[in-house]
Amino acid sequence: MDALAFGSVTFLEVLAVFVAAVSGGLAAVRKRFDVFGVLVLAWVTGLGGGILRDVLIGAVPPVGISSWRLVATALAAGVVIFVLHPGLERMRRAIVVLDAAALALFVLQGTVKALDLGTGILAAVVVGVLTAVGGGIIRDVLVGEVPLVFADRQLYAIPALVGAALTAVLWNADLLELWSEILVVVLVLGFRLLSLGLGWVVPGVGSGWPGRWGRGSGRM
Repeated sequence: MDALAFGSVTFLEVLAVFVAAVSGGLAAVRKRFDVFGVLVLAWVTGLGGGILRDVLIGAVPPVGISSWRLVATALAAGVVIFVLHPGLERMRRAIVVLDAAALALFVLQGTVKALDLGTGILAAVVVGVLTAVGGGIIRDVLVGEVPLVFADRQLYAIPALVGAALTAVLWNADLLELWSEILVVVLVLGFRLLSLGLGWVVPGVGSGWPGRWGRGSGRM
């Protein structure tokens, strides 16, 4: 990943921030926020999970507030969405798809950064999951919605957990290369979208444990 670095941040980190910030900007537009609200929500969604990650692993100050490249990336995504949103259709679906892409990118990036800084395998997996879901949780709270990680019993944290665990295993086996990183991203993204398309949900309170995934609405 060093070959794809821009100063103190990597291409993967920039891409993850941009994709997540786009989903935050779209959520703000859907709620009819003004330009300031769009920019703030893009920034929070793009960088919230990374800030939480860096605080947990002691990488301070967090790059989410100290790296002008990442801040500029998040704000640029907000500007793009504010300018181009009239031409976007089916905005809810776009938000969910982009959120799944950000989930996949952040879980890989967060887990790898934790491992590179010497955390244990378990800690790296936890940090990877929190990096993946943190920005989305903050976004949903700010727009007054139940966070996707809790909503409709959707499989949201579970794909992130699978991706973080796989990343840690590959890293420990010295097999974490570009091809395997792409594999992790595709796996997490595909798992998340497939679960939505097929309506897979986890058991809820009062629903018992059916011994297999239940089926939900599968709405996007």
